Amino acid sequence: MRLSDNWFTAFSEDEEGRLISIYGRDELSEFMACGKLNERVEITWPYEGDAHAMPTDEVAERMEVFETALRKAMEKDKLAILTAVYTGGNARIWVFYTRTVRVFGERLNEALASHEAYPISIYTELDPEWEEYRDMYEMKQWAAD
Repeated sequence: MRLSDNWFTAFSEDEEGRLISIYGRDELSEFMACGKLNERVEITWPYEGDAHAMPTDEVAERMEVFETALRKAMEKDKLAILTAVYTGGNARIWVFYTRTVRVFGERLNEALASHEAYPISIYTELDPEWEEYRDMYEMKQWAAD
């Protein structure tokens, strides 16, 4: 299976009416059907946002370093794949699907060992039907060109 690097951007609102930017990965049907990536990992980074509850440039740069390190570590052998990134409402959430949460955690610690600590929290859930991804993917119809 070849991992696509095709993404779309869509927009939504949170419960308070604040803009949420959704960056979703496209062309993942083979991964959904393979039955190996059954566990979902959501990594949340809360931040003090600007007037629109979006990250400041400085925070966004740190988030980019974090995401790049994590994607490189997780996707090199497809232990996990990043499927979506939600930004807004004073938080960024990365959504991965993985073969095993235990190894995901070990690799996350290895990948970030040389980095300063990040203010993240991690939530995991069994999601063999990729329900979160399917819900997010429905937003593609409102994708920005």
